[in-house]
Amino acid sequence: MSALITTELVALDADLGPDKDSVVRRLAGLVAGAGRATGAEALHDDAMAREAKAATGLPGGIAIPHCRSAAVTQASLAFARLDPKVDFGAPDGPADLAFLIAAPEHGDADHLTLLTALARALVRPEFVASLRAAGSAEEVVQLVQDVVSPAPVAATTGATAAAAPATAPAAGAAQSARSLVAVSACPTGIAHTYMAADKLTAAAKEMGVELHVETQGSSGSTPLDPSVISKAAAVIFAVDVGVKDRDRFAGKPLVQSGTKRAMNEPEVMIREALAAADDPAARRVPGTATDGAASAASGERPKTGAEIRRWLLTGVSYMIPFVAAGGLLIALGFLFGGYQIVNGDPSSDAGQSFAQNWALNNSFFNLPDAPSLEGLNDGFLGYLGALCTVLGQAAFTFLVPALAGYIAYAIADRPGIVPGFVVGAISVTLNAGFLGGLVGGIIAGFAALWISRWKLPTFARGLQPVVIIPLLATLISSGLMVAVLGRPLANVLSGLTDFLNGLTGTSAFLLGLILGLMMCFDLGGPVNKAAYLFATTGLTADASRGSLVIMATVMAAGMVPPLAMALSTAIRPRLYTEAERDQGKAAWLLGASFISEGAIPFAAADPLRVIPSMMLGGATTGAFVATAGIELRAPHGGVFVFFAMSNAVLFVVAVLVGAVVGALAVTLAKSLGGRKSDGVPEDAEDLAHAHSPGTTTPARPAAV
Repeated sequence: MSALITTELVALDADLGPDKDSVVRRLAGLVAGAGRATGAEALHDDAMAREAKAATGLPGGIAIPHCRSAAVTQASLAFARLDPKVDFGAPDGPADLAFLIAAPEHGDADHLTLLTALARALVRPEFVASLRAAGSAEEVVQLVQDVVSPAPVAATTGATAAAAPATAPAAGAAQSARSLVAVSACPTGIAHTYMAADKLTAAAKEMGVELHVETQGSSGSTPLDPSVISKAAAVIFAVDVGVKDRDRFAGKPLVQSGTKRAMNEPEVMIREALAAADDPAARRVPGTATDGAASAASGERPKTGAEIRRWLLTGVSYMIPFVAAGGLLIALGFLFGGYQIVNGDPSSDAGQSFAQNWALNNSFFNLPDAPSLEGLNDGFLGYLGALCTVLGQAAFTFLVPALAGYIAYAIADRPGIVPGFVVGAISVTLNAGFLGGLVGGIIAGFAALWISRWKLPTFARGLQPVVIIPLLATLISSGLMVAVLGRPLANVLSGLTDFLNGLTGTSAFLLGLILGLMMCFDLGGPVNKAAYLFATTGLTADASRGSLVIMATVMAAGMVPPLAMALSTAIRPRLYTEAERDQGKAAWLLGASFISEGAIPFAAADPLRVIPSMMLGGATTGAFVATAGIELRAPHGGVFVFFAMSNAVLFVVAVLVGAVVGALAVTLAKSLGGRKSDGVPEDAEDLAHAHSPGTTTPARPAAV
């Protein structure tokens, strides 16, 4: 492996310009001049783009501009000892030491590990002092090579670091029994990730606090042991990006900031984490402890069933926004253009629908008259309906590919996305639908995971994530789908669709009852998601009468829990705390909008009384809607998509009946319990927030 730094890449006591743009440009020129980049300008642009996300100046007169760049052909370090100093955004003033860390866009793991080793060395005062005292470029090169040699790297590449000192200071002795866990991550995963981890580790050691750090960076990540997470009093997230597998920490007191604060104020963050551990009202990591956190509590790895559930729920969660956007757009298309707008247009040689022919072959500035057909609006509203319909149908084409792609992602991380999306698209082509997406996503994920673990020669490692894994994993998963699995799965799906379309009378009542129970069982958990997936994929497949009735059944039942809890808090307020009564007021709108998560705080506080009562109300509504044969063409929106219902009045009556049944049941259960609610757990609000639109997790409709 070639050296990261040579004397050609060192500039001592140099005037490289008045600002950081000039310095980065000159350092990029050194890298390109040494034949390690195809162009200085491209490398400069990539480094400054990273600089725009967060300043790279560090306390103590150090700057570490860094990036991954397609222009870089060989991982490199360019170093300058600046005279005069230049401002890189550090809180204590300009920098006199600047490292440009240039990594290839798809750099191999060995070089990335060495780059991160240098970043970690920069937090050591003695190393920084030696750079300032160096008398020659050769001495700088030797200093850098010493800190990135394999021996020290091996000691730090693990993802966890325990900072329990042999002799803790007296001030920290009382805290030594407390343990904390932390996660650090930055956008490029090269420098700030590891420097933040080491700053926190060093500060914890000085304070006598046990700290275990997981670095989610470019040189790999070894997840924290579940038993360590279980024992931790609080969590620190020092991140500039999302935390991978965040649910492992669900319910833990949380302190969160960017990596820069962890580098500048590590002691403050540790003190805040210790304080949060003792504060019942402290912010907590949102999510449910049914997967990672549950296994952490037992100190064991997740069981096979829990893993399969996590894969499937990941796929469904990422698919749901496509359902919501596409379904509501199509519903608006019906509102503006009429239901006939999705029918075939006999005037189209391409066999297009009225919506496709109208929206795709014309423009807003040249509105044609609508075809003469009863129920189809003309003019501007008709064109707007056609436009919404076409956009919604386009969104629907991504449902199964997104389902399969993100199931594969849950299994194999990023390498699984491409083969997963492709096998999902193939499933649609073969009419295997969501069954093909489920099966194909799992196959694609395992194929990508298997190939990603191959130990390839150094020259091929850069091709592995961008060529080898997508090519071979796609060939394996999609090839199996075309040659073996597609036709049988399509036959199963076709038989299921025919069965649903034939349900009437007693059978419809039973199906509605079951779907209603599922929608209210876990208020956004796997059972609820299974029912919603069943409805929405049927809606997108053929929009037959049976599918439309199932969609109406699922949405109506999902609206019941928040409305039932809102009604209960109104009729017997003394059974609830003041906070719960306030949540009950908000639950009216949440329930009307089909956001079942509005009932989560109540279920979290008193699950044994609330959940069975909600299931009773949901089953009542589900059976009512299915037996009445109410149809719904929109997958989300609650009462606000009344125009997409075959009988909006009867739909509302069904929801109200279920809400009254659920409210009476929960009120009676709480009254017989003989005591007032103890209040909502501290993390209930975050839990509800985690399932609502606008959070960092993928948005999804109610009831999912």
